Amino acid sequence: MNKTKPNSTVIGIDIGGTFTDIVTMNSSNGELHLQKVPTTPKDPSVGFVQGIAQVLSEQAVGVGAVSHIFHGTTVATNLILESKGADLLLITNKGFRHVLEIGRHDIPRKENMFSWVKPKRPVHPKHIYEISGRMNFDGSPLAPIIDSEISEITQKIKASKLKSVAICLLHSYANPVHEKHVRSSLLSADPELHISVSSEVLPVFREYERTMATILNVYVMPAITSYVGKLEDRCQQMDVRAPIFLMKSSGGVTSTNAAKREPIQTVLSGPAAGVIGASHVAKLAGLSNVITIDIGGTSADVCLIQQGAHAVTGRGRIGDWPLNTPMIDITTIGAGGGSLAKVTADGQLLVGPESAGSVPGPVCYGKGGKQPTVTDANLVLGRLCPSLLNDDFILDTKSAQAAIQSKIADPLGLTVTQAAQGILDIVDHAMVGALRLVTVERGLDPRDFALLPFGGAGPVHGASLARLLGITTQIIAAHPGVLSAYGLLNADLRSDFSRTFFCPDPFKSLKAIKQVFTELDKQATHWFSQESIPLPQQRLSWAASLRYAHQGFELTVPWNDAKKTSASLTTVMESFHALHQKLYTFNQLDTPVELVTLHVTATAAFQRPDASAKIKFSRKPPEMSGQQKMFADKKWHVAPVYHRTKLLPGAQLLGPAIIKQLDTTTVVLPGQKVKAHPSGALIIKEI
Repeated sequence: MNKTKPNSTVIGIDIGGTFTDIVTMNSSNGELHLQKVPTTPKDPSVGFVQGIAQVLSEQAVGVGAVSHIFHGTTVATNLILESKGADLLLITNKGFRHVLEIGRHDIPRKENMFSWVKPKRPVHPKHIYEISGRMNFDGSPLAPIIDSEISEITQKIKASKLKSVAICLLHSYANPVHEKHVRSSLLSADPELHISVSSEVLPVFREYERTMATILNVYVMPAITSYVGKLEDRCQQMDVRAPIFLMKSSGGVTSTNAAKREPIQTVLSGPAAGVIGASHVAKLAGLSNVITIDIGGTSADVCLIQQGAHAVTGRGRIGDWPLNTPMIDITTIGAGGGSLAKVTADGQLLVGPESAGSVPGPVCYGKGGKQPTVTDANLVLGRLCPSLLNDDFILDTKSAQAAIQSKIADPLGLTVTQAAQGILDIVDHAMVGALRLVTVERGLDPRDFALLPFGGAGPVHGASLARLLGITTQIIAAHPGVLSAYGLLNADLRSDFSRTFFCPDPFKSLKAIKQVFTELDKQATHWFSQESIPLPQQRLSWAASLRYAHQGFELTVPWNDAKKTSASLTTVMESFHALHQKLYTFNQLDTPVELVTLHVTATAAFQRPDASAKIKFSRKPPEMSGQQKMFADKKWHVAPVYHRTKLLPGAQLLGPAIIKQLDTTTVVLPGQKVKAHPSGALIIKEI
C-alpha cells in the first residue's frame, strides 16, 4: 500500500558513462532510497525515465507523489570534448573576424612549445561575418547598425542552411542594444534559428573569452534543447508532472527553460553536483578542510573545500577552450575504473586516459571487453568483491586475470599480481598529481586536509591516495557511489549576473557602482519572478573583481554590505589586499586598485527535512559477511568483508578489510582504523 504523501518525493538523477545513479528522498522524513541502472548511451533520456519508473515501483510510490526532479548531465560536456556540437556562424564587428584564431599567446602547460599546434576552432572562418555597427567602451554608440548588412548576412545564413548563430559585438556588456537588434532581425527572417548573444551569456570584457563562451553556448544549444525536451516529454508520458531542474557548473540548479537558453551553464553539471554532496557530508562529519576526488569510470574530478566552502572560478576551461562562466573550481584528469591499461611497442606500461566506457566496459563485466582496465586490476588484487550491486552483478575474475596475463604481464615479464599492482600504481600517481595541483601548487599542504573520495571507484582508491599524500584522515560518505545524485538533492536554485564596469578609482565612482549593482539586482529579481520563487526564499549576494593597476587579471572578493557605502568599499579593498597576499605572498598597498567587474548571485533554497534524527549506536564489533584475499603492502592478506549496513554509528574495525555496499566498495589498508560516524559517514584514520 502506498503511504507516501502527495508531492513528498524528491528525485536526484546523475547519468554517468556506465550507470545512471538515482536517489529518492521523502521530503517529510528524509528517508533515502538508492538505485543504479545501466546508462543508455544512445539516448540517455531512456535510462532517465526507466530509472524513475524502477525506483517508484520498488518503493510503491505513485507518480503523483514526485514533487521535484533534479538532474546532473554530461551532454554538453561530451559534445564539446568530442567536437560533436552544431555547425554555426559567428557575427562580430569589423576588424574582429580573427579573434578566435589569435586567441591567447599562452601554450598549455602539458604541451611542447616547439610542436604544439592550435586546436581547430569551433567556427570555420568562412562562417564568420562582420558588421559595421560599433559601441564605445562606456556603452555609447560610435557607429550605427546598417540593416542592409544584416539582410545580406541573413541571405548567407539561408544559403548555408545552418541554424545556429553566435553574436558577439564589441562592448555589448556596456550596451547590448546592437546585439539585440541583430538577433531580432535574424529571428524575423527565420524564427527557428538558435541564437546566442554575448550580452546574456557572458557580459564581461575580454573579446576572446566572451566570444568563445557565446559560441560554445550555441554550439551545444540544439542538442541540449532536444535532450531536455525529451526528458519533459518522457516524464509527461509517464504522467510525472514534477518540474525538472538541471545542475549548473556553479553548484546551483536551474529550470529546464533557463537551461535551454544558456546550456553552457551545465557543462560541469555532474562533477558540480558531486562537490555539493561532498560539502554536505563533510559538514555533517564536522570537517571543514577537505579535498574531494570523484573517481568514476572514465575520469577523476578533484576539488578543494576550505573552511567549509568550495571555490567558484570565472576562469575555467572545457577541453581546449577557455570558459569564463561561473563554475566550481574542479580539476579533471582522464583516470578512472574503466581506464585502459596497455603496453607500448617500446615496453612502457600506460594506463588511460582512454576508457572502456560502459560499452564494452572492463573485461570482468563480461560485455565484450578485451583490454584490461583499472577495475580488472582491483578485482585481481582482491580490492573488489566478486559481485557488486548487492550481489546482482557478478564479476568474471578469471577473465580479468587472463587479460592482464596476456596483455600486460607476459609482455613485461611480470606475474599477474605484479602487473595488476603496476596498473594501480600508475593510475594512483596520476590522481595524486591532480590532488597536488589543487594543494601543493597553490601553496597548501595536503596533510592539513582530510580526503573525501567518492564515485564508484573513489573509496577503492582513497586509502592508497591518502597514504601517498601523507593524509591521515578519510571521510567515506554513506552513499559515495551515488554522491553526485545525492548532491543534487542538496543544491539550491542559483543564477549569476555579472557586468564589466571599469573604475580606475572606485571611491570616485561609488554612485555609478551602486547603479550597476541596482541594475544587476533587477535582473536577479526578474529571475526570481520567472522561477516563481517566494520573497522569503530569495537571497542575493554581491562581489567585485579587482586588480592592481596594470595587472592582467583580477581577484574576486565578496561585497557584503548591500548599501554599498564608502566604508563597505574600504572593506572590499582590504579583502582584496589580503587575498592577494594569501595567493601570491605579497600585496601592493601603495598601488592603485582598479575595479573591473561586478557580480550578483541569486539563490533560493528548497525545503529539506531535518537531518537531526536520533542515532542508534553500536558498541559491538561489526559482523563479518565473509573473507577474501587482498594484496596490499607488497603481500597477500586475508581480509574480512563487511557489509556497510552492518556498521552502525560507533562501530569500529581495523584494516585490512573490505566494506561492500550497493554503490561502491571501500578498501581499508593494514594500519588503518575505521569508525562509523553518527552522520552515517565512515572516518578512516592511520593508526
